[in-house]
Amino acid sequence: MSRLSPRMQGLVERIARAGQLPWHRQSPEQARAAYVRVAEVLDLPRERRVLARDLNLTQPPARAFDAPGQGLPARLYRHPDIDRPAVLLYAHGGGFVIGGLETHDSLCRQLCWRSGVAVLAVDYRLAPEHPFPAAVDDLWLALRWLADGGAAALGLDPSCLAVGGDSAGATLAAVTALQARDAGLALALQLLITPGVAPDDAWPSRRLHAQGVLLDAVTLDWFFDHYAPRARRHDWRYAPLLAPDLAGVAPTALLLAECDPLVDEGLAWGDRLRAEGVAVDLELVRGVTHDFIKMGRALPEALAAQDWAATALAAATGTPRP
Repeated sequence: MSRLSPRMQGLVERIARAGQLPWHRQSPEQARAAYVRVAEVLDLPRERRVLARDLNLTQPPARAFDAPGQGLPARLYRHPDIDRPAVLLYAHGGGFVIGGLETHDSLCRQLCWRSGVAVLAVDYRLAPEHPFPAAVDDLWLALRWLADGGAAALGLDPSCLAVGGDSAGATLAAVTALQARDAGLALALQLLITPGVAPDDAWPSRRLHAQGVLLDAVTLDWFFDHYAPRARRHDWRYAPLLAPDLAGVAPTALLLAECDPLVDEGLAWGDRLRAEGVAVDLELVRGVTHDFIKMGRALPEALAAQDWAATALAAATGTPRP
C-alpha cells in the first residue's frame, strides 16, 4: 500500500472529488488544454519579481533570438539582483505529451528566485505529433544554442551551464547531460526531479503505486505509448538507465518522491551514477506523490523541495543565494 502522509492523502482525495477526466481518457489536444487550466492550481502564485522574457532559439545563436514565430520557443527567467548569472536549461514535465511554458511558469520562477540562477525553459516538441527523439533533439539544440553564443548574447555566463527538469523533463535532462559529456561540454549540475529512466515497468514501485497516487499505471502507459513505440524503447536516449557508461557526466541533484511509480528506477539511477564515480546529492521526500513539487500552496514538502533544489543549483554554480 502507498504510504501517503495525511496531508498528501487529503490532497489526493480532494483532487479525486474534483472529477477531472483522466488524461488517458482524453485526446492529447484535450489533455493539453486541461493541463493548462489545472497545472498551477496548487502551485505558489507566480513570483512577479523575477524578470521573464519569451524567446525563440534560432541559428546562429546570437542572431534574431527573439524573432516571433521562428525557432524553438523558450522563456528566460532572471533574478533582478544577479548580473551575468549561471543558467539552468529546464525541461518541463508532462509525459512528453502535455505541458509547456505556461504549466511550469511558477516552478521556474521559484527556482530562479530562490537560487539566483537564470532559468531557460524550453517549449520542446510534444508527442504524438513529434515522437521520440524529437524532444531529445530539441533539448540538445537548446543546450548547444546556449554554449555556442546564446548565453553570452543574453548576458548570461556561458561558462556555467546546468540542465534540469521534472518528470519527463528530468528524463530529457539526464539524456542531455550524457550528450554534453560526449561532446566535451562541461556542466555544473544536472537537476533531476522525479525522473523516469527505465525502458519497462519491471519495478516494484510501478506495481505498488499503480493506483491512487495521481500518476497511475494506465496514465503512464498512455504517455509512453504516445511518445515511443516499444521497438524504440531500448535506445538509451529513451531510457538513460541503458546508457553503457555514466562516468564523467555532470554532478547530480536527484529529487525523488516516495509514493511515485518511478521512485525505484530513480533510486537505481542514483546508485548507478555513484557506482560510476558521479557525485550525487539525493533527496527522497517521504509520503508524497509524483509532481508534488508543484503543490506549494498545499504541501510544505513542496516548499522544502524547491528550496533544496535552489540550494543545489546555487552551490553547484557558485551563485550567492539572494
